[in-house]
Amino acid sequence: MSDTIHRECPARAVLDHVTSRWGVRVLTAMRDGDLRFYELRGEIEGISEKMLSQTLRTLVRDGLVTRTVEPSAPPKVTYGLTDLGRGVTEPLEALAAWIRCHAGALLAAQAEYDGGRGPAAINPR
Repeated sequence: MSDTIHRECPARAVLDHVTSRWGVRVLTAMRDGDLRFYELRGEIEGISEKMLSQTLRTLVRDGLVTRTVEPSAPPKVTYGLTDLGRGVTEPLEALAAWIRCHAGALLAAQAEYDGGRGPAAINPR
């Protein structure tokens, strides 16, 4: 079995896509159902149309997201999670819940680091 730490691991690229800045947000935004492009853009604060389009294309290619085009004028395009996408979204949501639960401690660690103590004071050698 490959290890995603190693550059040669074929799963590493997909892990990078899923855990990218926008990949996590796109996948979790669709957890409650299919969304159109502009609905997704409205759900994800700060994402540009270009980044949303690139992220969706990548996640569709990886088999995590479906893209359904309904013929109309203009065409109606809907995105949703595949079974694989739902499977990977569950642990992402668990990670987000852990971060929310520990946000105070994480912010305190950042403040301590930013206060000039830095990594040497936290992890003396």
